Amino acid sequence: MAARLPLFLFMPSKKIEHTPDGHYVIIDGRKWRATNPNLPEDVRQKWVDELMSARRAVGAATKADDKEAEDAARDHVQTAKEALGERGPKWWEEDEKDEDQK
Repeated sequence: MAARLPLFLFMPSKKIEHTPDGHYVIIDGRKWRATNPNLPEDVRQKWVDELMSARRAVGAATKADDKEAEDAARDHVQTAKEALGERGPKWWEEDEKDEDQK
């Protein structure tokens, strides 16, 4: 199965820049933490799929005015973002610790 391309590649109005260290991406002038580039592609794609599903669930719960479902969906978004390295401990600091231990 071919790898899926990131969604931002299909958003021509969005200019994506990377910081020199590769830790962040800049989209429309806002800086966002980059996905951990050390994740295996299949793992990264699994979590991207989970993230997109969770975001759809947030939208559906919000539209339905279901606060409990919205909270659960937002928790799922958080879990996926942490797994991708976009939230939580900084993945590059973990990489530096690994290098120091070698």
